[in-house]
Amino acid sequence: MAKKLPKVDVVIVGVGWGGGIIASELTKQGLTVVGLERGKERKTEDYFMVHDELRYALRYEMMQDLSKETITFRSKMNVRALPMRSYGSFLIGTGLGGAGIHWNGQTFRFLPYDFEIRSKTIERYGAKKIPEGMTIQDWGITYDQLEPYFDKFEKMAGIAGEENPLGGKRSSPYPIPPMRTTPSMKMFADAAKKKSLHPYILPSANLSQAYTNPDGVARAACQYCGFCERFGCEYGAKADPVVTVIPVAKKTGKFEIRTHSHVRRILHTGNKATGVLYTDVTTGEEFEQPADIVVMTSYVFNNARILLMSKLGKPYDPATGKGVIGKNYAYQVMRGGAVGFFDDKEFNNFAGAGSLGMCLDDYNGDNFDHSDLKFIHGANIAVTQTGFRPIGTNKVPPGTPSWGKDFKAASIKYTNRFISVGAQGASMPFRQHFLDLDPTYKDAFGDPLMRITYDFVDQDRELAAFCADKCAEIVKEMGANEKLEINRKLGPYDITPYQSTHNTGGVIMGASPETSAVNNYLQMWDAENVFVVGASAFAHNSGYNPTGTMGALSYRAAEGILKYRKSAGGMIV
Repeated sequence: MAKKLPKVDVVIVGVGWGGGIIASELTKQGLTVVGLERGKERKTEDYFMVHDELRYALRYEMMQDLSKETITFRSKMNVRALPMRSYGSFLIGTGLGGAGIHWNGQTFRFLPYDFEIRSKTIERYGAKKIPEGMTIQDWGITYDQLEPYFDKFEKMAGIAGEENPLGGKRSSPYPIPPMRTTPSMKMFADAAKKKSLHPYILPSANLSQAYTNPDGVARAACQYCGFCERFGCEYGAKADPVVTVIPVAKKTGKFEIRTHSHVRRILHTGNKATGVLYTDVTTGEEFEQPADIVVMTSYVFNNARILLMSKLGKPYDPATGKGVIGKNYAYQVMRGGAVGFFDDKEFNNFAGAGSLGMCLDDYNGDNFDHSDLKFIHGANIAVTQTGFRPIGTNKVPPGTPSWGKDFKAASIKYTNRFISVGAQGASMPFRQHFLDLDPTYKDAFGDPLMRITYDFVDQDRELAAFCADKCAEIVKEMGANEKLEINRKLGPYDITPYQSTHNTGGVIMGASPETSAVNNYLQMWDAENVFVVGASAFAHNSGYNPTGTMGALSYRAAEGILKYRKSAGGMIV
């Protein structure tokens, strides 16, 4: 029998960006908060002088142990799902700070179009533009409503950047100037301007200069070491929860973090939660943590999985299109780019930062006319210099043998003589793409794994081909030789090669309980004291990294929780 612990005001499930922001905001207002994190403790000192590509980038030191818990995948409903036994398409983080520790730091705001995507698409092109089976919907909030929370997140994290000429309006500039401009970034910008496009420096959570945020947290500037993605930052220059929001919450004396605490169920009666059930993975003991408010702030898959296992919210049924938990799973279209090789130029590709780059949004959202195109939305197109490491990066021109003397010669020649221009494409939800509990496979505790049903569709293939052509045009304008590598074709979705960890949906937000799981404060329609925070709330995925938008929604959710706390209960929307 589980040991029942003393009741607290709020229990948070998962202490990453979402959990850290919620804890910081609530404890500053005097609430007692317990944060349950299934992974281990983390601190900046853990990363001193450990630029080990093999350990972190290839052996996934900071990721979830797939032998204890993983996901299963199938491309269609009539195919049996199989477990992901080794990492490939995406990486699932674990430990204090979550994936916010080993992200690159690319911090965009979704476009105004994203939040009203269905309405704005129909308004401009008519309802027939939306293909059969595509389940896009408005988010129940507008960009203008969310803008103050974007601003708050950027000031907390110290985002370095310059205004996006095609983005939503800002209430204030970025808190610090953009990152340095490298030769390849300048070449990209010059080429884009020649084509009448609108390049800007990529917004970065890697500090361009020393910065002290509104909470008084002081951090040092980025050293451009090239070890961001899949690595923790030894300088604290890359914004992460452990160096920003978690210390603020802990300083109040109101926040208790319990690591190695694996939450298995939300306990509830009627339309209200009473707490959570979790297992201490070091001892095997079970505990019940009662709370007035339960906040789910774990990764996309875990948010949906725990709700389904707890029987909270109506599970999505793809046959009828009814139900909401598991609905609108979306990924990202990372195919659709071009690599240029240069015989007369050499670059310092080994140096960089996770969010060092130049990008443009001329082909993102609805910033261009889709009337004659067979897809909606688009992609952010960018050149980035994240630091090419020797094991993971070894580009050679098309036609080069894959081994032997000629391969070695080309590899050495072009190590610092290529530039990749890539497209990060939006992912639209479809009726047949969803999350549910696997009926066969279970985790180490005997609970069902999360099952993904997903495949690329014609929308994705058309988008990838379009973006590849645009990337190739820019690379050619940059002066690359004739041997371009152009990635136009998008085959069936393959879970084996890494593509993106930008999974979204499953507990989506909206204006109605008929079509969404949470309202625009991320409060569950079916359980008034449960808030589900994270990219699981996204009704589709944009052409950007999700963290900036997730952070803004987290600040709004914190405000909603405080409103709920002060009210007599009930829905705050």
